[in-house]
Amino acid sequence: MTTATTSTAATNVVGASFTRVEGRDKVTGAARYAGEIPFAELAHGWLVLSTIARGRILSVESDAVRTMPGVLSVLHHGNAPRVDGDYVSVLGVPDPIVEVFQHDRVPFVGWPVALVVAETSEQAREAAEALVVRYEEEAHDVAFSAGHPGTYTPDGDGMLVEKGDLEAELAASAHVVDAEYTTPEEHHGSMEPHAAMARWDNGRLEVVDSNQGSTWVADELAKLFSLDPASVRVRSEHVGGAFGSKGLRVHQILAVMAATLLDRPVRVVLSRRQLFSLTGYRSPTAQRVRLGADADGRLRAVDHQSHSLTSTVHEFVEASAGFGRPMYASDAHRSVNRVVRLDVPTPTYVRAPGEAPGSFALESALDELAERCGVDPIALRARNEPDVGPVSGLPFASRNILSAFQEGARRFGWADRDPRPGLRREGRWLLGTGTAAATFPVIVAPSTAAVTAEADGTFTVRITAADVGTGARTALTLIAADALEVPQDRVHVRIGDSDFGAAAISGGSMGTRSWGWAVTAAVRELREQLALGGDIPPQGITVRSDTKAAIGALPERERHSYGAQFAEVAVDVTTGEVRVRRMLGMFAAGRIINPLTARSQFVGGMIWGLSMALHEEAHRDQATGGHVGADFAGYHFAANADVPVIEADWVEDTDADDPIGIKGIGEIGIVGAAAAIANAVWHATGVRHRHLPIRPDRILDAGGARGA
Repeated sequence: MTTATTSTAATNVVGASFTRVEGRDKVTGAARYAGEIPFAELAHGWLVLSTIARGRILSVESDAVRTMPGVLSVLHHGNAPRVDGDYVSVLGVPDPIVEVFQHDRVPFVGWPVALVVAETSEQAREAAEALVVRYEEEAHDVAFSAGHPGTYTPDGDGMLVEKGDLEAELAASAHVVDAEYTTPEEHHGSMEPHAAMARWDNGRLEVVDSNQGSTWVADELAKLFSLDPASVRVRSEHVGGAFGSKGLRVHQILAVMAATLLDRPVRVVLSRRQLFSLTGYRSPTAQRVRLGADADGRLRAVDHQSHSLTSTVHEFVEASAGFGRPMYASDAHRSVNRVVRLDVPTPTYVRAPGEAPGSFALESALDELAERCGVDPIALRARNEPDVGPVSGLPFASRNILSAFQEGARRFGWADRDPRPGLRREGRWLLGTGTAAATFPVIVAPSTAAVTAEADGTFTVRITAADVGTGARTALTLIAADALEVPQDRVHVRIGDSDFGAAAISGGSMGTRSWGWAVTAAVRELREQLALGGDIPPQGITVRSDTKAAIGALPERERHSYGAQFAEVAVDVTTGEVRVRRMLGMFAAGRIINPLTARSQFVGGMIWGLSMALHEEAHRDQATGGHVGADFAGYHFAANADVPVIEADWVEDTDADDPIGIKGIGEIGIVGAAAAIANAVWHATGVRHRHLPIRPDRILDAGGARGA
């Protein structure tokens, strides 16, 4: 037995750079993802999706397919097990698509209509592509616009916020900006496709999945199939990207259905094209921003109206109008989100939902206002810095955005910038620089964690965290090591297993903050027990924490992460091509646990913002209601050749109410990045671009460039 003591020397590993603890396994292939873990007698399912945008299924002609080699079953609305979608999940009422194969209605192209199960994936796919499904087709509408009939303001918090007399303040303003901005439909296709294996083991359902929260998925499956929650186990050790898309989806449900009917393990993996209709996306937005200011640029009025779309079966709102609520002081404020139902798949959370498109509109409008007022864009933002929440009136937990701008401006060389547009030129290239602010709310959710002092002197942490590529496993190792005051190699963190107990999902930048809080709470109690002395028994000494009460006692504050984005672009006056030459992001985002992986998170978000500004847009065929080019060839996003030198760093900005000082960094890198690039394009050309992406044809259609 080992004596129950820990080191008394602080390790101070939090804040130092460490490579990922699972990094070697990932680069050598030892880390297995959900779609590649072997199971005995594993069968494979392949989905068949609707080819019409609205109507009903007349028949699923499966007899011929059932005789094809290897085919074990064909599931559809006529023979699938019944499920119950009348429940509330972590994110509210579930999308009715979870009640898969429960009726004959088709609400959009890509709706699941059948699952073919076979001995091999190849056999399942061949049979699925041969399956004939007949429909009764109805007229559909997939055309999104701000003035679409039936547009409405949803009920619920945050859909409409008003303060002061907006119209009076606009009328009294010396300078007014009134402009419309649009962003297209965008997708979050992660490198690892969605995959799930389901099997029954001694009366217990086991699902091996790729998700953002194993407890979340287990809880929903238990409710959906009317099972005892203790009889469902979901594991998700390695996840190759998620970005809001990997909650409960149809592939897990269908794997469970097929495993139940066949009494053998069944795996369902979604194809790249299927991801475009089954795993959510960012709705297009049409936004109108009105800003009114005094002669010196002090804001009197902020009006931000945003329109987005949702499906006919479920309401999801891309709440872009909320971006500016914590940002700028003004006498009057209105922000409203509106939505229209169309015959399209339901959108969902995509990295920085609301804030990413909302920041493009408002931060572009702020740049336009700075031009009208003759004020430097950074000075304008500083001039409108609030003392308390501009709408809520609440004190800020911490707010160091001005330091981020000051340090960013110093590093970027902002002081040398001539504010006049269209003046800098290198041959056929016009050069410009731009900036924008970023913010994202700080969220924390109750979590449980268990920490065990092992007899061999090591420590094991068990928590249902999800490392979706962010380095969460490594961050938790460092947090635990610091709290225990032991070297990090004496700490082993196990994650991604619903048997470890309830924990926050990986989403909303809340993961590390929520899980780290639970781990430190458990360590604190464990150290108290170890301080009593005595030997550690062979089974170890385990302490479990639950942060629900502590989080419930948090004082009400405005809690946000912040950032200052900078970009330099070159615009080809003959072709309209825009090249981003350099980007800098300075962030005020709480205590940074692991600078190595944190910088990757910031840079990854900034690259996505570059992609949003210049490349990404999904096109929907009005005639069929389906996507054009639903794959990585047809959906254009930034490649290595598009990515310049990108620098990300941070200033001090810890949250004193968090036991570690964490805020959250996963989302904020993308926020404001597209606006900074759009503002730089204006500075280069003298032409404003209010519609993303800024394609070469849009540059040319707008008259090319002032200096052409």
